[in-house]
Amino acid sequence: MNIALTTGWVGALLITSQLTFAQQSVTLPTDTTKSSTPAINISGSAKAEKKELKYNLNESGTHFFKATFLNQAWLQFNQSNPGSTVVGVPKDNTFSIGLRRTRMQLFGQISDHLFLYFQFGMNNFNYLNGGFNQTASSQRKIQAFFHDALAEYLVFKNKNYLNIGAGLTIVNGLSRFSAPSVGTIMSMDVPVFAQATTDQTDEFTRKLSVYARGQVGHLDYRVAVSDPFPIQTNGAALPTYGPNSIFALKGHEKQFQGFFMWQFFDKEAHQAPGYNTGTYLGAKKIFNLEAGFITQKNAMVRVPVAGDTVYQALNLWSIASFLDIPLNKEKGTAINAYLGYFHTDYGDNYLRFNGAMNPASDIPASQRPGGLGGTQGNSFPMFGTGSVVYGQFGYLLKRDLFGEGNGTLMPYVQAQLANYQRVANTLGVYNIGLNYLIKGHNGKLTLDYQNRPYYAPSSNTSQLSAAGRRGQLILQYQIFI
Repeated sequence: MNIALTTGWVGALLITSQLTFAQQSVTLPTDTTKSSTPAINISGSAKAEKKELKYNLNESGTHFFKATFLNQAWLQFNQSNPGSTVVGVPKDNTFSIGLRRTRMQLFGQISDHLFLYFQFGMNNFNYLNGGFNQTASSQRKIQAFFHDALAEYLVFKNKNYLNIGAGLTIVNGLSRFSAPSVGTIMSMDVPVFAQATTDQTDEFTRKLSVYARGQVGHLDYRVAVSDPFPIQTNGAALPTYGPNSIFALKGHEKQFQGFFMWQFFDKEAHQAPGYNTGTYLGAKKIFNLEAGFITQKNAMVRVPVAGDTVYQALNLWSIASFLDIPLNKEKGTAINAYLGYFHTDYGDNYLRFNGAMNPASDIPASQRPGGLGGTQGNSFPMFGTGSVVYGQFGYLLKRDLFGEGNGTLMPYVQAQLANYQRVANTLGVYNIGLNYLIKGHNGKLTLDYQNRPYYAPSSNTSQLSAAGRRGQLILQYQIFI
């Protein structure tokens, strides 16, 4: 199925169903047992807008089918890591235009017990055609793919105690940012390190899985058994055996994962499988304590000098707190805060550089820190064996700060502090940003500045030392319905 055919089919469905376009403040409703579609007043006297693209399958609206659309465009200025080249030409800095994410969701509660969910789209689409497969220069027309395709069975009618599902899904363990609702995140981008195996043994964080999830009292849980993809199919050059751990090139084991939240106040959205809202912009009072894990036997491998091949388990876990509450409901002010600790064991001395929508195409082999690939452009050691502390804080200013209907601002800060075995000192990546919420998450501009370390070539390939710092400035325009 190509994207044009899919889009045409969606358009026909919406027109036939006489759906009304409007805007939506959060990704999905929190309660599948009630209709979220307001009555339509054809006289035109109603003040409320319709909040979603939704076709009711029964009169009460408990059975329905919906569509959402998201586009995030980036204007990206980057101070490149030393040695970076762009299509063979050395470049100290770059200015690029790209699409960070372009997505559509199609989903619905088909009956009291049956739920269907699809997500289709593309990521990291810039002049380099986005992603890791830089050699596939003809790939610019086939970037879109199914992110999610699953069916779910609601065991107890009108209750979310136990939902059982299977398919291609982002239902993940580890943390809330391992399965983020990208249309509702507070910051310009998510902390990608939390999507621990992204594009290594998964499809952009999604895996073929069977899972169970639910909400029982204050507890929100999800557990999954996943069938990871071989690293040979990720489209990048294969890693080579050595004393430092890499993803295994032989064998195949199932992956087990779980994520648990204790919700002290309001319950979080639970309809879309696995996705966690970034901020409710003061619409809910949320305080959660969270914990998660991912484990897989013999997922990693290394070959010590003058030694036998050693297979190691992948073991990741985290604990965190999440706060998203209104301060003054009359003014509309709110805060968002997150603090988490991540234990990341990928085997001895595992390390991988990564940069979101990297604007540089290569770096000479002689200038690659530790002999590692992917160190050009805006990349830094994002994934590694060790530990990470991640925190963020944002403050939502008063409603209609610029006058009625003209939106408001939400400034934020982020910090990622990592101690990895192959990095000599604590790695710090810092972001400061400002959201202009034109109409909540449905239309917003985000200006974000990131400061990160870079690493120089060294004769000591077992441990890297920072050689300086670089910056990146991005303006994002998001449209979401």
